[in-house]
Amino acid sequence: MARIFGTDGVRGIANKELTCELAFRLGRAAAIVLSGAMHKRARILIGKDTRISSDMLEAALSAGICSVGADAVLAGTISTPAVASLIRRYKLDAGAVISASHNPFEHNGIKFFSESGHKLPDNVEDEIESLLTSDSDIELKYGENIGRIIQVDTAKDDYIDELITATHLGKSSLKGLKVAFDCANGAASATAEQLFSALGVSCLMLSDSPTGININDNCGSTHPRALQNAVIEHRCNLGIAFDGDADRCIAVDENGEIINGDKLIAIFASYFKSKGVLAGNTAVVTCMSNMGFFDFCRKNEINAFSTKVGDRYVLEAMLDGGYVIGGEQSGHIIMTEYSTTGDGQLAALMLLKIIKESKKTLSQLASVMEEFPQVLINVKVDNDKKPLLNSSTAIADAIKSAEASLGNDGRVLVRPSGTEPVVRVMIEGKDEELIQKLAEVLAETIRSETSESTRASMA
Repeated sequence: MARIFGTDGVRGIANKELTCELAFRLGRAAAIVLSGAMHKRARILIGKDTRISSDMLEAALSAGICSVGADAVLAGTISTPAVASLIRRYKLDAGAVISASHNPFEHNGIKFFSESGHKLPDNVEDEIESLLTSDSDIELKYGENIGRIIQVDTAKDDYIDELITATHLGKSSLKGLKVAFDCANGAASATAEQLFSALGVSCLMLSDSPTGININDNCGSTHPRALQNAVIEHRCNLGIAFDGDADRCIAVDENGEIINGDKLIAIFASYFKSKGVLAGNTAVVTCMSNMGFFDFCRKNEINAFSTKVGDRYVLEAMLDGGYVIGGEQSGHIIMTEYSTTGDGQLAALMLLKIIKESKKTLSQLASVMEEFPQVLINVKVDNDKKPLLNSSTAIADAIKSAEASLGNDGRVLVRPSGTEPVVRVMIEGKDEELIQKLAEVLAETIRSETSESTRASMA
């Protein structure tokens, strides 16, 4: 049976793949594993994004937790990094977030955090998953031993206080900046305006009116066009776009140009180095990062440590090496001095702090790194067809052909997504026309091979 936990928790279409029954069983199994590890009654913090299914899954997850004698502590609609932060503030034993991040509203997910605010390691997820297939090891509680559901009404304010304290910003510290914020109709809608206004920012809010079905709908970090237009039209200093659970962000400079995660990490690494706090003189990124980032590091005598795709792998490398800055091109920015996970609102605060302190525009700061042309195509592939990437001769030959065409002037990366039914084809190089053509040919080969396999299995 395929592993239920992916690279970022358990995900699927709500009430079809991620059902209430599965959420109940996940809560039950997680509470047992976490309580057993601590030899005490666990208290688990639960946060959620704005999807229509999040309330339903919260109820099921909470019921599962309480059924085995643990307590469910509800923080309401709040970001993923807020849960990671508040676990520590409230001295709780674990946390869970109900969200599918940047995915469409019909999807949802459940991911867990340890008492330290870090995502659970694979071996603990495996232990939770093993309990899902067997009821024989599960003892339901009754009487006074049933867990309780506890509502926390101060979670949003407490998280905002945590961010302001961590960044050493005071009232009106960011006065004079006019910033457009795209909240993706997600979790940041609950906190962003209150947070940034408190520091003196003149806020232009976009996509901050969630309906349950408009999260990530042509907005947020994956769809920044409206934000780009707003920055230009309203003459903002910059724009910030979050994703559905606000653990990532991208920026838009004063000219309407997108500043992605790679460039943000370059800005932060440069700033930390100038302050003498770039631990190990190293920034951690993934294999999907633009070649221009590695060129930036060479020119600035900064070490670039590369991991496989996934913010959890970036964080593991950062913790192992004692590094303080890392992240992904998609906008997951991790600063271990301030947080245990990627935090879009924290990254935005730090960026605004640097702009104020340096008296530079965002475009000037971003010029520290020059991007190489890059083409990324997402090919829809059912999860059960993804193994064909490793077995198809046609796909292997297409990859080799693309690599030969590029020579030493580019690279090819093909990988299955761990969170979506897609295969990502990424090609970089100096010739934009060439890499576009190579990417399209390779994507079509993958599309053809996987669909041929589907037709053959139906014959």
